[in-house]
Amino acid sequence: MEKRTIALVIAVILIAGAIVYLEQFSANKSYTGTPVAPGNRTAINAEKAKIYPYAKEIAQPSGFVNVDNITIGSLIGKNVILVDFWTYSCINCVRTIPYLNMWYSEYHDQGLEIIGVHTPEFQFEHNIDNVRQAVRRFGIRYPVVLDNNYATWDSYGNQYWPEEYLIDIDGFIVYRAIGEGDYNATEMEIQNLLRERAQALGIQANISNTTAAPANAVSVDFSQIGSQETYFGAGKNQFLANGQQSATGPQALVIPGSVQSNMLYLGGTWNFADEYAETTGNDSIVFQYNAKNVYFVASADNATAVTVMLDGKPIGSSAGSDVTGGVATIQDERLYTLVAGTDYGEHTLKLDIAQPGLRAYTFTFG
Repeated sequence: MEKRTIALVIAVILIAGAIVYLEQFSANKSYTGTPVAPGNRTAINAEKAKIYPYAKEIAQPSGFVNVDNITIGSLIGKNVILVDFWTYSCINCVRTIPYLNMWYSEYHDQGLEIIGVHTPEFQFEHNIDNVRQAVRRFGIRYPVVLDNNYATWDSYGNQYWPEEYLIDIDGFIVYRAIGEGDYNATEMEIQNLLRERAQALGIQANISNTTAAPANAVSVDFSQIGSQETYFGAGKNQFLANGQQSATGPQALVIPGSVQSNMLYLGGTWNFADEYAETTGNDSIVFQYNAKNVYFVASADNATAVTVMLDGKPIGSSAGSDVTGGVATIQDERLYTLVAGTDYGEHTLKLDIAQPGLRAYTFTFG
């Protein structure tokens, strides 16, 4: 064959292999193997092995946040397991936590174990004390382990925050949920797997067949959000409109009289690192967004006051939970809620920061 033909054949084979691999993890995929007697686990496992990948162990954990130790291997044959990949400054992960907490409360005594695999995006999320503080703040009672080196993330071939994997009583990964949403489908799958567990163990179980939303859940209409996550650091600041993108070091910037939607504008002198941009004093941020809520990942060595303006006025009833009297106080390395609007729409956010030392990481929206 010609080289071009050979290359084409190889490409087709690689693509087909990738599709087969990814199909193993398809969400909402039901077990459709050959029917066997309910008590014959060997035959059942042989059929499952034709369809599903086997569970991966927690690999090279960097620490255990709220548990002395836990392994997936010790739970297989006893529990249904939900593995949740998350990181604490991710708003998509934060909005998923109320559902995980509810499921843990509802189904833990019926055989569900949840393991939060905390895989950090930013350097400060490697700090186990920061993660422990976040676990307490979110009221998480299920076990959380640190995956600072991405070892477990890589073993699962994971790609997203958040992403959940359901492992059945026999240790097979039978369900995968990517990102937020599909909570009813995930809960129904948990219920189905708990019924299978009860049958496999020969025990009686009264598993609910209804689903619910937690009282503190935040609903999001993604079709109404016109702004995407926007990074400040030189590593990913492609939306920086009035400065040099992808460049570390100090930049003196001026905010123009008119701004474009979904572009980041900084005023004053900012010092850019790979993950964040840091204030030097008397600095400002302007962002014209299209959403309902605005979240800000930031930190400072000392408590730093940030004046929040919305559409040219001090923020009022739309102030987020981290804003009091029009001012957000930034210090801890975490996600801050700046705007909690009543409806989706386009608005201009302006932040004035008088003090040096504030590190701005991202804006995210809801």
